[in-house]
Amino acid sequence: MHQLSREDARRIALRAQLLDAERPTSVLEVVRHLTLVQNEPTAPLGAPTADLVLWSRLGAAYDRDELADLIDQQVLIEHHGFIRPSEDMALFRAEMTIWPGREPLRQWQLDVARWVEANDGCRREILDLLRREGPLPASAFDDTCEVPWPSSGWNNHRNVTMLLKNMVERGEVAAAGREGRQKLWDLAERVYPDDPVPEPDEAQRTLHERRLRALGLGRSRNPAALGGEYDVGEAGEPAVVEGVRGEWRVDPALLERPFTGRTALLSPFDRLVQDRRRLDQLFGFDYLLEMYKPVEQRIWGYYALPVLHEDLLVGKLDATAEPEEGVLRVDRVHEDFDWPAATRDAVEAEIEALAAWLGLEVMRVE
Repeated sequence: MHQLSREDARRIALRAQLLDAERPTSVLEVVRHLTLVQNEPTAPLGAPTADLVLWSRLGAAYDRDELADLIDQQVLIEHHGFIRPSEDMALFRAEMTIWPGREPLRQWQLDVARWVEANDGCRREILDLLRREGPLPASAFDDTCEVPWPSSGWNNHRNVTMLLKNMVERGEVAAAGREGRQKLWDLAERVYPDDPVPEPDEAQRTLHERRLRALGLGRSRNPAALGGEYDVGEAGEPAVVEGVRGEWRVDPALLERPFTGRTALLSPFDRLVQDRRRLDQLFGFDYLLEMYKPVEQRIWGYYALPVLHEDLLVGKLDATAEPEEGVLRVDRVHEDFDWPAATRDAVEAEIEALAAWLGLEVMRVE
């Protein structure tokens, strides 16, 4: 059982997330190591979250066209809103072979299976149209579902969207890039590599190992965080973190390695900050993405970026890109405590670097 201080735990997490001073050198290297980058299109800074995540690791060397090219070439693939290495898709295809899930099935899984079966005619029409004319956007498919999706409100009148989602889970269709902001769909067999598909249990063990390598340390089960993308099963070795309840799993390759930190501005959808419980336990950082809150209830801003300095998360940046004006408008830099001058200088330099990467000038409002 490894005994870790919180400082140890933070530094392991940061090294695993490629946020220490030793920057990676290529987009593909980063995505393969992280295993996923969320493809959230919201872009108040003029770049969607996938680009911000990659810029935080690669810095000024990051060229957004490289990510787009890798997706177009299907070296990277979008799967359920995440950009993943194409070679990892065999691990997800393993679970597709046992859709709607592992036994014993839960009631909601049985309900979904019945709903898909009830709309088999629409499913077959989608497959036929893709076979003849794909890739296509969702708007190309007629909603001929006989049974509507049983939504509580959020997914009302989105029968085709929900059917496509389940056809992805069944291994029948896959995201095939984008045309502007529209996602394109095609037959999965034309998108996924024809790699051997392992048994589901073997695939799950491999996913746990890769997740742990990307996270540094995690919990065996953490289903509430990002749909299970923080689950690491029995990968790695057991550890406890001083002052934090419960057992963790740690990647032993990251133990005893020297750490040199740096300053970074992180996307609100960065994997380092998305699990709020883990964020509080390891970093003591109070943060919530406030874009879904009414303006009067926001504390840090619509799309505030967490600020990393060395091995601590120290504040939030409230900024917005205004490309028509040629500026990155900085409304406020929230300091979680009174920063030393060196910290303030380092953060200011990173804000200037972000503006330069976006091709903008910094304009301060505060």
